Amino acid sequence: MKPFSEAPLFSPFTQRGVTLPNRIAVAPMCQYSCSDGFATDWHLVHLGSRAIGRAGLVMAEATAVVPEGRISPLDLGLWSDAHIAPLQRITAFLAQHGAVPAIQLAHAGRKASCADPWQGRGRCLGLDEGGWPMAAPSALPFNPADRAPQALDQAGIDAIQAAFVAAAQRAVRAGFQVIELHAAHGYLLHEFLSPLSNRRNDSYGGSLHNRLRMLLEITEKVRAALPDELPLWVRISATDWVDGGWDLAQSITLARELAKRGVDLVDTSTGGLTPDAQIPVAPGFQVPFAEAIRREAGIATGAVGLITEAEQANAIIAAGQADIVLLARALLRDPYWPLRAAETLDCKARWPKQYGTVVKPR
Repeated sequence: MKPFSEAPLFSPFTQRGVTLPNRIAVAPMCQYSCSDGFATDWHLVHLGSRAIGRAGLVMAEATAVVPEGRISPLDLGLWSDAHIAPLQRITAFLAQHGAVPAIQLAHAGRKASCADPWQGRGRCLGLDEGGWPMAAPSALPFNPADRAPQALDQAGIDAIQAAFVAAAQRAVRAGFQVIELHAAHGYLLHEFLSPLSNRRNDSYGGSLHNRLRMLLEITEKVRAALPDELPLWVRISATDWVDGGWDLAQSITLARELAKRGVDLVDTSTGGLTPDAQIPVAPGFQVPFAEAIRREAGIATGAVGLITEAEQANAIIAAGQADIVLLARALLRDPYWPLRAAETLDCKARWPKQYGTVVKPR
């Protein structure tokens, strides 16, 4: 897929040996449509339609590195070689239609073992209804009424780190060209970062240096296991939106350390660590965090959060607030958002040839 025009939103973006044809990325969105972690035809159509719609990068949902790391029993997984083949079918289709295939690797930590959204979003499943023990840096539940997670010991930490590395290697074999580590939204790696969820008194808790350790060790190991030509991204929550929690200053420090370890982009979200955070949701409300991290840490960033209009997305790129925009709900509502954005920005929209008889490209 070639760039549409000189509009900043539709300019190519190259990292290492991978080039996105434009700056529009499909954010990872859980679909709760798996059995035992296996991708299905739903994932092929869901992700494939966004490639047909000309998103530059299409990222698969939060993908558990171990079964116990799933948010729900219906989550995508990559904890075994058997999970590779269904994903290869998807990545081949994405690449065929010009999109860069990406995947987000995750462990849900204390927010694991939840019911799917149609059975009660966020409800912790009991052990007698298909739930499982959760793991976290400290034995603190997400909701006071939830079962408490088990605090990880060193053996548990080592096993999870190894699982991230193995899942990253499988992702490469499955055809993904960008790997993202999920360290946001209150899941395990975010839990290690925030002093609100990490009350450890060993080398993984207490000081900022210690709270960074889990993510930085995983980052180093995953980067070493990936081919040099493939980018590594990390999604973070730049603030917990809670006094005394994780904040922008700590995020900038983290981003600098990630850059030293070969991370190519910080996908900048916020929140998710506590159920009672007061978040000032508004169009583009998280963009300033991406802008600050990009400026202060000297690393590429992705902007997310209520980016819905073509002019808005283009302005973010044009002003240097972020290097890419990641869209979620906007692309759920309209898989062809990039094509319509191109028309809005007076670019030549390249609709698939199969639609040429009903769509008249400019």
